[in-house]
Amino acid sequence: MKKILVPCDFSDQAVAAFRVALDIAKQSGGEVNLINIIEVPIMHDTVLMPTLNFEEALFKEMEANAKKQFEKLKVKFAKDFRKVKTIVTYGITAVSILNHIEENNIDMVVMGTKGASGLSELLIGSNAEKVVRRSPVPVLVVKKYVKLSSLKRIVFPSTLEKEHEDLVMGVKRLQSFLKATLDIVFINTPTNFSRDTATMKQLNDFARRFMLKDYTLNIYNDTFEESGVINFTHSIKADMIAMGTHGRKGLSHILSGSVTEDVVNHVDCPIWTYAIKD
Repeated sequence: MKKILVPCDFSDQAVAAFRVALDIAKQSGGEVNLINIIEVPIMHDTVLMPTLNFEEALFKEMEANAKKQFEKLKVKFAKDFRKVKTIVTYGITAVSILNHIEENNIDMVVMGTKGASGLSELLIGSNAEKVVRRSPVPVLVVKKYVKLSSLKRIVFPSTLEKEHEDLVMGVKRLQSFLKATLDIVFINTPTNFSRDTATMKQLNDFARRFMLKDYTLNIYNDTFEESGVINFTHSIKADMIAMGTHGRKGLSHILSGSVTEDVVNHVDCPIWTYAIKD
């Protein structure tokens, strides 16, 4: 967690993400990269010079305003922390974020989101959802500011399938960094049913195999996996969720969906995600 990227559109959620990233950087000895992305429309008729001139002037004004906003944020929240780098760039939000991750050796992304629902969630999704689906590094999604010291219970859903070692190792590092308890849970659904005795044995085997510490093992019954994760989190009053995602794309994503992305869109507490590489 040495190099943290925070996409910033200056919304309340983005400011909350910046504050959380600052807390992480201070504790880890890292730095924060604040990036504002100015969306550039695709123009098909490039002969309209007055329109182009207007767009250029508008973009310059937006860039200048973003830089002023960055300075205000730094003065208000990072006055005594000098490891904050600010970037203003042009492009498509999710694509620009992913490019910056790859080109600047980012270790982690912290981003705010309002979530999404209904038809917009199915067809478009939030920028946070798109980044979660494709990011090569962990993404921490927040809707409001929370102190790191308050994150003491982490829900970690398990599918009882072959757990990916890099995902589990990432969760263990997160747990150690926060000095938190890990609440491992299997969500029992009608379409993915498993008897409690067999499930608990597999959960115990999983915990021993990865030498987990400070954890609880849980089975929770619900109609769907995503609602099960959210309802279990609320039932034990956990502080955050850590999940892996396979990052489905295109038609398979629309038809099958992603439990992690659904949880990102609908949960209120911070959620740490990691894209599993099959």
